[in-house]
Amino acid sequence: MLTYVHLLNIKNIIYIFSLVIFVFSKSIPATELDNDFNLAEISEANFVHTGEHVSIEDSQHDDIANIGFIIGDKCVAVIDTGGSIHIGQKLLQSIRSITNKPICYVINTHVHFDHILGNKVFESKETSFVGHHQLADAVEHNRAFFLEQFKNDLGLNPEESSIIGPSILVSKSMQLDLGGRLLTLIPYAISHSHNDLIIIDDKTKTLWAGDLIFRQRIPSLTGSLRGWLNTMDTLQQLDVEKVVPGHGATATTLKLAIEQQQSYLRRLLEDTRKAVAEGLFLNDAMETIDKDNQSKLLLHEYQHASNVSKAFTELEWE
Repeated sequence: MLTYVHLLNIKNIIYIFSLVIFVFSKSIPATELDNDFNLAEISEANFVHTGEHVSIEDSQHDDIANIGFIIGDKCVAVIDTGGSIHIGQKLLQSIRSITNKPICYVINTHVHFDHILGNKVFESKETSFVGHHQLADAVEHNRAFFLEQFKNDLGLNPEESSIIGPSILVSKSMQLDLGGRLLTLIPYAISHSHNDLIIIDDKTKTLWAGDLIFRQRIPSLTGSLRGWLNTMDTLQQLDVEKVVPGHGATATTLKLAIEQQQSYLRRLLEDTRKAVAEGLFLNDAMETIDKDNQSKLLLHEYQHASNVSKAFTELEWE
């Protein structure tokens, strides 16, 4: 028979156990929820996985982009899904380690493989895929290329349906409501790519810039050099307090986020214009323009020649 003392002891044990669980759960920082996936809460409800600084030939090429998610009161928005099914699955596992709220949106910042090939993992009736108004056409155009070049990253027996494009197209600034948290989406004209989109969490003033901003590593020019520089000027007018670039470390100001990239792209513009004016051929221009990597960018040796070629083609007829 249980006495009053026994009942009191049981209540004390339950209370102490509950208190321990509560304190322990509150003391786990976001960065420890999934240590092997390098996940951090960089502002309230904004979680970022920072990609690796490796080349596309590296075995970790599927994990080079910054991807993540934002949690609202109602649901979750995923921002980019990585360069493979595997990375998409790791991202989903990270989300589920923090919240069971439904994923209402997957927002892709642009078409490049390292940002969209994990989309298939998030395919469900409750999830809408969102992108720049030109992204759907870009996905269709690149479908065969992705299947050929990244077959091993698309899971078992990949097919065309393994690559998911957007169902919601953004042609002008719009907002998505996650419940108590509004996201502002802004599409840009040709810059890094032909379909760049940024996301701003209005509540925390956190900017997810996609590949409009590279930090620490050399930017990849696949759109327009002049357009990109113009877009960077426009970005600096935004009122934000945190900046998540497409690659590299999160920054606390836009000035800090873009200064290295802006220096590189401005020099690329000036030196390429000079080479064109002097009548240099492309091969000669490649040997002279920024060979010293003045901006000290990582992976310069892998990407710079391609950037010079793209810039030269654009500027020789301006």
